[in-house]
Amino acid sequence: MLQQAPSTLRARVAGYVALTKPRIIELLLITTVPTQVVAAHGMPSGWLILETVLGGAFAAGGANAINMYVDRDIDAVMDRTKDRPLVTGLIKPRAALTFAIGLEVVAFFWLWGLVNLLSAVLGVAACLFYVFIYTLWLKRTSSHNIVIGGAAGAVPVLIGWSSVTNSLGWAPIVLFAVIFYWTPPHFWALAVKYKDDYASADVPMLPSVVSLRTTAIRILGYTIFLWALTLVFSPVAGMGHIYLGSAIVLGAVFTWLAAKLLQDPTTKRAMQVFSYSITYITLLFGAMAVDQLVRNAR
Repeated sequence: MLQQAPSTLRARVAGYVALTKPRIIELLLITTVPTQVVAAHGMPSGWLILETVLGGAFAAGGANAINMYVDRDIDAVMDRTKDRPLVTGLIKPRAALTFAIGLEVVAFFWLWGLVNLLSAVLGVAACLFYVFIYTLWLKRTSSHNIVIGGAAGAVPVLIGWSSVTNSLGWAPIVLFAVIFYWTPPHFWALAVKYKDDYASADVPMLPSVVSLRTTAIRILGYTIFLWALTLVFSPVAGMGHIYLGSAIVLGAVFTWLAAKLLQDPTTKRAMQVFSYSITYITLLFGAMAVDQLVRNAR
């Protein structure tokens, strides 16, 4: 029994970590730190970065855990989610909800005490939007679920900006729009692979309720608009040639892949779009940070 306890404890800890959806948190935080660099016109305090990143991780983790609590019934139906800790019984629903709410409380007071009140309010607001607008309402009722619900995933750029300036403005709003329009083509491309899963769970994710060609048309449309927004961000935020050149090239590749998907609407092409979408957002925000660091080092 004593030998089994550490293994059980590790499994339960891993289960609680899984509730927070670490991969999604990682993706959200990729957008936070470069936004801080742009807002500060250089590298902000290391402590501020750490405090903001941890606070944002707590807020996003809590929201994701609540999402798993609410969706445990459909997670049990879908192949890709049937091993989640609430489905397997590793974590009990009440314990998961308590954990999730606790993370949100910690996130709010952490950000309020160590960053500022605006960032704390934005973090909790994103959670409420994700839970009540996306998870409880749109996800099971509308094919526009990820379009509107994806707004929650765009809030980290607002938190990143407000952590430095304690205010918002046109630059962070345009950046919010960039993430808002990036989310549908990113998620729809992945959902193509799991459209049968969504259909079996009666979740009207776009690829499960319309043809792959129609999905590809939507992906291309959003990608083109996303590309335009990344170019608009350059003059609005006073970015330099490094960012602008990167936005042009990265957006061109994204648009080309989306166009190829429309020409050849297959799951393989869709997964190419999905894979590149992650590379795209990482390189775009990386270029954003490098642009500001180089310009302000001269």
